[in-house]
Amino acid sequence: MNNQPDQPAPPLVHILVVANETVASSVLRDAILERGDTARVRVTVVAPALNSRVKHYVSDEDGARAAAERRLATCLEGLRAEGVAAEGTIGDADPFLAITDALHKWEIDEIIVATHPEGRSHWLERKLVERVRAACRQPVRHIVVESVGAEAPPSS
Repeated sequence: MNNQPDQPAPPLVHILVVANETVASSVLRDAILERGDTARVRVTVVAPALNSRVKHYVSDEDGARAAAERRLATCLEGLRAEGVAAEGTIGDADPFLAITDALHKWEIDEIIVATHPEGRSHWLERKLVERVRAACRQPVRHIVVESVGAEAPPSS
């Protein structure tokens, strides 16, 4: 008979993931799975609906939103298949605003920002990771995804 008191379960960790084209990559999924016990991890994925300036000005966001929804669905499907409680939403086209909006909706323990490498990432050019680290109390992890070509969901 074990007279040891039951150990309390480790706390649930709620991770906010912000990614666009990189959202469906196995690199991002693996970074989330590195946390270990998937039963103790909850993930909220925000995929900003990025659009060209011209389409934004004429309020033509349907294509950008549909593409973001496809990538988000692929990401959520992959996380759920690994046993991660995952939900997601399409966020503001400005990833910084998408993050601050999410922080007003959910209690977040940490933030993951996934980008393309330097030189190919508009988010890095705009110093998104540094701005988020300066503005948020949560730890911010930056994941660099080299390529999503073969991993991107097919267009329908």
